[in-house]
Amino acid sequence: MFKEFREFVMRGNVLDLAVGVIIGGAFGKIVGSLVNDILMPLIGLLMGGVDFSSLSVSVGAAELKWGLFVQTIVDFLIIAFVIFLIVRSANSLKKAPPPRRTRHQGMSALLQHDPHPSHALPELHVGTKTGKGGKEIILFFD
Repeated sequence: MFKEFREFVMRGNVLDLAVGVIIGGAFGKIVGSLVNDILMPLIGLLMGGVDFSSLSVSVGAAELKWGLFVQTIVDFLIIAFVIFLIVRSANSLKKAPPPRRTRHQGMSALLQHDPHPSHALPELHVGTKTGKGGKEIILFFD
């Protein structure tokens, strides 16, 4: 059972997922700090010194902290935009390269392009050569 568990954990997908979760958690903390410590104070300053983290409405005994909700929405929008950029760039890198043409496909394209390919294709010549074993037939291109 331990061997199966080890094989499961060592698969690439599980390790990739674990790394993604850890990096995602750290990235979430960075974005949270960016929103809470930099962006929201600047937005509050532009709105006349409003502190969003303390904005709330009391309804009976319940307190609705809508300022914190606004901060969470800004967190989400920033994270979603960054993920969009990452996925977009990864998809552009994954675009399949054009299929390689084989030698036969290349000749077909050449013949379709040029109806008189005699100047593009070499001529085949047949010759003979006398060697130790007698005459040999030689094919060569010119």
